[in-house]
Amino acid sequence: MAIQIVMDRTGDSRHPFNPDDVQGVAKAEQRFNELTKAGFTAAVRTSSGQTSQIRMFDPTAEQTLFFPRLVGG
Repeated sequence: MAIQIVMDRTGDSRHPFNPDDVQGVAKAEQRFNELTKAGFTAAVRTSSGQTSQIRMFDPTAEQTLFFPRLVGG
C-alpha cells in the first residue's frame, strides 16, 4: 500500500492507494498533479533514509510527502 501525505497549516491528510489498482493510481496521479501545480513540493524517502524532491508522479513510491509553498514576510 502506498500513501500520499499532504501537509498544511492544520496538520496533514493521508491518502492511501493500492499501486496495483488502476483507478487508485489514476486518482493519486491526479492529486499529485493538482498539488504540484498549486505550488506544493513533492518528496519521497530514498532507501538510505534521505528525502528527494520529485517532479513527476511515481506510483511505486511507498510514501510521497507534499509540503506547501512557504510564505515569508
